Amino acid sequence: MSTSTSQTSVPSRTTAAGPERPVAGTPEVALTVDVDGVATNYHDVGSGDPVVLVHGSGPGVTAWANWRLTLPELGTRFRVLAPDVLGFGYTERPEGVTYGMETWTRHLLGFLDALGLERVRLVGNSFGGALALSVATRAPERVERLVLMGSVGVPFEITPGLDAVWGFEPSLPAMRSLLDVFAWDRSLLTDDLARSRLEAATRPGVHEAYRSMFPAPRQHAVDAMTLDEEAIRSIAVPTLVVHGRDDRVIPLANSLRLLELIDRSQLHVFGQCGHWVQIEHAAEFTRLVGDFLA
Repeated sequence: MSTSTSQTSVPSRTTAAGPERPVAGTPEVALTVDVDGVATNYHDVGSGDPVVLVHGSGPGVTAWANWRLTLPELGTRFRVLAPDVLGFGYTERPEGVTYGMETWTRHLLGFLDALGLERVRLVGNSFGGALALSVATRAPERVERLVLMGSVGVPFEITPGLDAVWGFEPSLPAMRSLLDVFAWDRSLLTDDLARSRLEAATRPGVHEAYRSMFPAPRQHAVDAMTLDEEAIRSIAVPTLVVHGRDDRVIPLANSLRLLELIDRSQLHVFGQCGHWVQIEHAAEFTRLVGDFLA
């Protein structure tokens, strides 16, 4: 396991689509660490006990796009790390990789190893919630506290919203429509935001990798991210479950089920809130999570 890190803000790498040119001047690119030979982009803010934020799976998503409002605030209380999961963002996308929960779990555990993080507080959003659950059940000694927000990981029938997210085909109208699915607060959904997310989703190699992760029929992807319920019941660490009441992507019933399965759990539901709790209720979310993790 390589533990070398680079402080460069403009990494370049080779993808299945060929060499990707360095990107300068974007806050989405931060530090780079070698995780089993994969150049992994990540953010590292603040000091103190380590908290790892795991992003969701929307088209063009990056750790920064998902957690940009959380990182600076939570970083006043903890050392907060947010990697681009393998296949997403500015982390390298090696040729021939098979994306799936096993691959993503190995990469996240490798990220912890590469940075010498023996035990962390783990926060997972949506797809990232399933990944956090996978780490918490596979390597429970690595997780001190757990936060699951709008999480995948228990059985459910795929929603039209999630099917649209995973089946996204690039166009500005499609991105604008997709943003409508994510947020309850329509004032957040500007044309500039749609254009910027479309640009992120169509960088060389990004959409090709994304399309390969969630092929139709996409119920299979939901099922592949579903953990054995007895494994979830085995989670013994304090767990905070968070959900937006008006979420059209991941059903609130998921979080109710996680509350039933995990003994040391509590649930907080935000009204007038879609799938973007950390954005639509940023201050309240960060305060809630910070207090719980402390």
